Amino acid sequence: MKLRNTLQTKYLILIVCAMLILPIAFPLASMVVYMPAIIVQHNDMDVYDSEEVETEWHEKAKELDRLTEAETVTALKETTNKIKESNVFWIDENGKTRYISDNTADIPEYWTPAYTVSFMKQSYGGDPFTVVSFIGEEENNGFIVLQIDRKYMDYPIQQLEYYFEIIYIVVVGLLLLLFIALSWLFFRSIRKRIVRLQTSMDVEEQRIPDKVTVGEIDEVGELEVSFNKMIERLEASRLREQEEEELRKELIANLSHDLRTPLATIRAHAYTLKNENISSDGQKSIEIIDKKIDHLHTLIENLLSYTLLTSGKYTYKPQNVDVNRVIRLSLTAWYPIFEKEQFTVDIDLFEETVFWKMDPNWFERILDNLFQNVVRHAKSGKYIKIMCEGNSIYIMDKGPGMKNKSEQEGVGIGLSIIDLMTKEMNITWNIETSSDGTTICLTKH
Repeated sequence: MKLRNTLQTKYLILIVCAMLILPIAFPLASMVVYMPAIIVQHNDMDVYDSEEVETEWHEKAKELDRLTEAETVTALKETTNKIKESNVFWIDENGKTRYISDNTADIPEYWTPAYTVSFMKQSYGGDPFTVVSFIGEEENNGFIVLQIDRKYMDYPIQQLEYYFEIIYIVVVGLLLLLFIALSWLFFRSIRKRIVRLQTSMDVEEQRIPDKVTVGEIDEVGELEVSFNKMIERLEASRLREQEEEELRKELIANLSHDLRTPLATIRAHAYTLKNENISSDGQKSIEIIDKKIDHLHTLIENLLSYTLLTSGKYTYKPQNVDVNRVIRLSLTAWYPIFEKEQFTVDIDLFEETVFWKMDPNWFERILDNLFQNVVRHAKSGKYIKIMCEGNSIYIMDKGPGMKNKSEQEGVGIGLSIIDLMTKEMNITWNIETSSDGTTICLTKH
């Protein structure tokens, strides 16, 4: 990544621009003031310096007391010829207007003291630019007046020099606003890209985020590229996991089917040996073999069921099921086993017929796994109770609790099957266990 494309470089440029605001503001403010003068000069417009005009007019007035009336008028005309935009007039010592270059001007023939004072007040600092000079060295020889339109007086720089500080502050303010706007756009762009990246990362569990559009190739752009590469690796890894999971499930299913045949053969030969005339020790060994065959058969069935459930291939046919009837059918199959293991069985079903929408085979499988769990791991308690209350079914025992090590292993996959089946049938279940026993509750929603 080139240095000029980095965010650090762009930020340093902003800092440099901020440092140059004041140095740049002064020449810009000067340009604002001088530019009108340059434009005026470029247009060849006649502009007169007020100080020079005023000095020359005073000098001319001093010389007029030595001239005749005709010579005085000629001298005044010279001024109007030199300054074409001017208007001059002469007032003698008696207050009479002796000469006026612009007959259209509103000038009285006789000047009273009141009018003279009013004229002076209006002319001071007003428009047109006015210069009044006494004739000669004395102040009783009358006076002459020169008037020039203000637009022809002084360059704009001189007209605006009193406002230079204000112009300078305005220029600094505009430059500062420009800097703030550029900074806001810079950081807004960064924030927008980061928020977009964060939004892509904030996805639900188990879902791979979507790729993001790569913007400029800077630090954030490099992060976006790395993020997209990570997504590609995650997708490839997820695809491999799915393929491996399918292979594993297929292998387990095939293995479970393949184990059933030899297991059935072993069971058949064990049954044949039971009918043979063998010693008591041999009979005990055959009983142990038969139990282990049942245990192994259960494990194989659970493994196959779990594989089919996780792959979505286990047949599910929901219907309205009489809960009491399914529990009775399951207990009918398990009662001999409970009796053999000397369990006290306490049954308290629903008083009225209750229907749950579920697959009866799945629910029977859940009950079988739970009863089997009680026989295997709560045998020492010699007690099981099935109680139906409200919208729940409770299965209780007085065993040592599920936290203690049981006499037999294999409970994990059975409970996993229960968890998968109950979720599919919209049934919640929970376990409360202690050293005094275990209670499992099934609740239909």
